[in-house]
Amino acid sequence: MSIEPDTDTARLLDAGNETILFTANRPDIVMERGEGLYLWDTAGKKYLDFVGGWAVVCLGHSPFAIKKALEKQAATLVNASPAFYNRPMIEFAKRLTEISRFDKVFFASSGAEANEGAIKLARKHGARNRSGAYEIITVKNGFHGRTLATMSATGKQQWAHLYEPKVPGFLQVPFNDIEAMQAAVGSSTCAIMLELVQGEGGVRVAEEAYIAKLRQLCDENGVLLIFDEIQTGLGRTGKMFAYEHYGIQPDIMTLGKGIGGGFPLSAVLTKAEYNLFEAGDQGGTYSGQPLAMAVGIAVLNEIIDQQLADNAEQQGNYILQRLEGMRSKYQFQRISGKGLLIAFDLQEAIGRELVEECMAEGLLINSPHPHTIRLIPPLTVSKAEIDDMFDILTRVMDKRQ
Repeated sequence: MSIEPDTDTARLLDAGNETILFTANRPDIVMERGEGLYLWDTAGKKYLDFVGGWAVVCLGHSPFAIKKALEKQAATLVNASPAFYNRPMIEFAKRLTEISRFDKVFFASSGAEANEGAIKLARKHGARNRSGAYEIITVKNGFHGRTLATMSATGKQQWAHLYEPKVPGFLQVPFNDIEAMQAAVGSSTCAIMLELVQGEGGVRVAEEAYIAKLRQLCDENGVLLIFDEIQTGLGRTGKMFAYEHYGIQPDIMTLGKGIGGGFPLSAVLTKAEYNLFEAGDQGGTYSGQPLAMAVGIAVLNEIIDQQLADNAEQQGNYILQRLEGMRSKYQFQRISGKGLLIAFDLQEAIGRELVEECMAEGLLINSPHPHTIRLIPPLTVSKAEIDDMFDILTRVMDKRQ
């Protein structure tokens, strides 16, 4: 049974519906504050958050480290324009390249913007080193962003005919199919781009042998290998970067979401040999702005100092064990994931309904597809909070049996 919003919430919802451009079906609640693994709405209701802003709030909600970094930097320098170096930009670049084993970094504000930068760099490589090659091969069911170019790179069936004409120069082949990839590489190919774990695609994991062969294929053909680690980077999969699970390194890596812990921030990282941009080729009004850089440093330090990648591995394994124990009772069809990026498939297409019913009970989960539930809590999640999540989830699912 639906509950009528309180007067304040109803007023806010009316104002929001009147003034905010429609892009999503949002529930009739207004989030007001957050702390740790919890959010509270304007009616005072508390929610256990296993969505984490779509893998964004890696340190939990309103962490002290980000608050402290913003207060200190805001009192010193907010923005000096991207035409100048600033201290936190240099410090963050040095720290990030050291831990990632890349040489160069470009900072941006969103994952799509970072992936646009990777696409541009790949095409620059094609123009300079591969006789004008411009095509980038991506994989079906992948997701790279919502700009026209990144939508064109995305292998999402629902977008196939949206905003036509798409940006040309992108080919999609099946995921984990090396023969299809080998057949697609040609003289016009400048790069291969994919996620190691397809987040929006339902948490589908790349096979180790497949990634090893991709690296070999790129090396043999002078083609760049781009890993989109917007969702997987910085501890999410149980290692600092998902590529570390595979024993190889890409030529370009993109980071976003958790890199800012909720503050808009992303990055493109590459090797020195692909430092190809000339002045004016790439940029952005907010690239390397001091507030974002200060937050990035704070988030990275917390992930390292608190050993949050290790916590993601441990707690992720616990979630997988609990799900396996529930498989038979609830007839889960597939359970997959790495670290704290986990999904399970339902026998029936009730994902949206399950999300709504769990929300009514104070639990936030995500359903990227009608048959799939995705769990992406902050990296700070504890075993006790996981148990609380399962208490609510099983209570909701039991009502359906």
